[in-house]
Amino acid sequence: MTKAKIGVAIAGLGFGEKVHLPALQASASMAPVALWHPREQRLQEACSRANLWGSTDFAALLAQPHVEAVVLATPPAVRFQLAEQALLAGKHLLLEKPIALNATEAQRLEQLAMAHGCCCAVNFEYRAVPAFQQLAQLLASGWLGDPWLLRFDWLMASRGDPMRPWDWYAQQDQGGGVMGALGSHALDLMEWLVGPILELQAQLSVAIGERPKADGLGYGQVDAADTALIQMQLKPNWSNGDRAMPAQIALSSIAKQGRGCWLELYGSEGTLVLGSANQNDYVHGFGLQGAKTGEPLMPIKSDSNLAFGRTWEDGRIAPTERLLGWWAAAIREGRPMIPGLLEGLQSQVAMDACQQSNQGGSRIWIRR
Repeated sequence: MTKAKIGVAIAGLGFGEKVHLPALQASASMAPVALWHPREQRLQEACSRANLWGSTDFAALLAQPHVEAVVLATPPAVRFQLAEQALLAGKHLLLEKPIALNATEAQRLEQLAMAHGCCCAVNFEYRAVPAFQQLAQLLASGWLGDPWLLRFDWLMASRGDPMRPWDWYAQQDQGGGVMGALGSHALDLMEWLVGPILELQAQLSVAIGERPKADGLGYGQVDAADTALIQMQLKPNWSNGDRAMPAQIALSSIAKQGRGCWLELYGSEGTLVLGSANQNDYVHGFGLQGAKTGEPLMPIKSDSNLAFGRTWEDGRIAPTERLLGWWAAAIREGRPMIPGLLEGLQSQVAMDACQQSNQGGSRIWIRR
């Protein structure tokens, strides 16, 4: 007997409408049933395009019995408040990252989810990208040997234009900046692909200090970092020894002609490189290369078992649709979701440590 699809509401209509809506429409186990946005005109335009009911009243949205789960794709500053309401109403959640503004809020959400029996996912979509999954399998198999060095450059130009308008992304207290956009993903990838972050030291900086306000009335000050340099020590899950793996991460959203996203791992038995120079799409274009000791670096054939069943022009939709399937299965089986709130909390703890390290100029221990 075919199970009914899980009814999902989408809160937030930027990334929510561009990525989550088509992913839900394509899902075999979930379906979009409602939309939320605080501005009535913006909401009605989206509802008309999608042929869905919507409301500017979040409590009214949660009161709908056919809304079994909620995707929160809002800006970070309001995410905690809305997530708290949804969990208190007993709704399953998928949160965009970062899941909150600090680790205290993230921990509160984890506690609420457990208390109310809600299954919560976090859209760390790179865990669902085939090339990253293949890299994870190779690392888990011990392909590198002893861990020697990790280098991660994620150098994008999305905020490189000084005339791009000032908004929440420019404000640290609103969850903006390169740490929330890229750092949350990068820190999660370290924990997933390698293992726990033991310690870190970070230097955060702002290259473009002001941006024009959208209303044309002057400039707004930028205090959210657009560049981050992080050094850390990781404890590899796939290594039998006690050796920690030193890692160096460079993140930027203002790197004109930046090289894109490149992850390099070096060990006693070989080298693995995963990267994409694509500046227009954070998912399409990734290729995996490897070399055993003494051999030249060569492309590694993609694992067809990990390929997407369907792809879109916007490369973010396919991994999000895959992650929705994982979330639906976790809801129906009554088990924790991975990546979920625990992974979101771990990423947030590391982001908070980066801010603390930058302010004090010191090394921060994450796990002793």
